[in-house]
Amino acid sequence: MSPQALQNLREVMKFLAETRGFDRVIEKVNILSTSPGKVVCEMKVGEEHTNRMGTLHGGLTATLVDVVSTVALMNTERGKPGVSVDMNITYLSPAKIGEEILIAAHILKQGKTLAFASVDLTNKTTGKLVAQGRHTKHLGS
Repeated sequence: MSPQALQNLREVMKFLAETRGFDRVIEKVNILSTSPGKVVCEMKVGEEHTNRMGTLHGGLTATLVDVVSTVALMNTERGKPGVSVDMNITYLSPAKIGEEILIAAHILKQGKTLAFASVDLTNKTTGKLVAQGRHTKHLGS
């Protein structure tokens, strides 16, 4: 991927993080690499990302699946974000405050009106799978 395309995706993430809406919770997510239909990001789990147990909040995990898979979808020829129609998250292990996680999204299939993505969240140090998500988006006509 060209440096300009990577910069464009970083600007999309920055725009989302600076909005007044809920998406601003992703302000500490950094894009590491991209290729067509794929994006790899990282984030250090902070206190603001956790539940009462001090581990990555399930709602934030779902948001990461949503946002990072959408960025991967925008990094395709069509370049459209689409609208969520289905999302499934499987929570496998906790991520604690101070741990870094990798969020890797890739588009499994993109048809005329639907796109399907898979997202893995892993502990950057141990490689242990934290969560896995599937996201279906409607692309319009």
